Amino acid sequence: MRKFSLIAGSLAGLLSLAAGGAWLALRAPDFAAETLKVRYGRPNSHYADLGGGLVLHYLESGPADAPVVLLLHGFGDNAFSWDGWAAPLSGKYRVIALDLPGHGLSAAPAGFIASPDSMTEAVERFASKLGLSGIAVAGNSMGGGVAWNWATHHPERIARLILVDAAGWPSAQLQKPPLAFRLMQYRLGRALLASIDNTPLIREGLKKDVVDQSVLTEPFIQRWADLQRFPGHRPILMSARPGSVAASPELLAKIAVPTLILWGEDDQLIAVDAAHRFHQAIPGSRLVIYPRVGHLPQWEIPARSAADAITFLDETHFG
Repeated sequence: MRKFSLIAGSLAGLLSLAAGGAWLALRAPDFAAETLKVRYGRPNSHYADLGGGLVLHYLESGPADAPVVLLLHGFGDNAFSWDGWAAPLSGKYRVIALDLPGHGLSAAPAGFIASPDSMTEAVERFASKLGLSGIAVAGNSMGGGVAWNWATHHPERIARLILVDAAGWPSAQLQKPPLAFRLMQYRLGRALLASIDNTPLIREGLKKDVVDQSVLTEPFIQRWADLQRFPGHRPILMSARPGSVAASPELLAKIAVPTLILWGEDDQLIAVDAAHRFHQAIPGSRLVIYPRVGHLPQWEIPARSAADAITFLDETHFG
């Protein structure tokens, strides 16, 4: 027994050394904020200082006096993922693609917790800062969860709602979670992910997010990875609990605005069953399912999904 204990102890020590060695090999510091702003900022980049260290970056296009369409990205993503929607929408609307706290080029204070309520509160503060009301809001994945949550708490802000593979139904979420999400279930995993270069894990996760792998260009993947190394982002991302948003028929029945639901039929992260549940729960909602499309329709089929959004806005006389 003593010999077995010594062997087991030695193996545990070797595994610890191996894990430590892997961490030393993979660890990567944050990039400087200004470096990333220079690398990824655009002429239409703007920053809203909401106080308390919360400064949200957003991309704005279209006529300044036109009806507003606000675009909210998913977990780990960024405002640039809406590029395929911003161009066609900006012909008629003032389009604002927002980087949520802990994402993109937005800055958040140390200790910010990425919960559905904190994200919704940040969006409400942003809308108040810019004086936005009677707007259309579209959200993908986590951003979709924020969008419908916001609509139930601040209906005066929102005139149209578009949910794109939105988070909400716990039993339908994380059907085939990528390795990064599995690691996030453990404290040691979160500590590791908060300090290393996650490019390989991001690449692996994105491959599950789309059916058409050709849309995953290296610049797209690198931007995801680089922006997650904005100062303070990784601890905020690790504070999130994917799948924690909890929808219910009673809660969603409060949504009284015209609502469009867009969904990739082959979404491996949030099963298409969730689309039908949103459709059943939100009175008068419209549903469009895309065959052979994954979790990111706004990136995988931007022209088609944007056209469906524009048709919806036109037919419901938005603006």
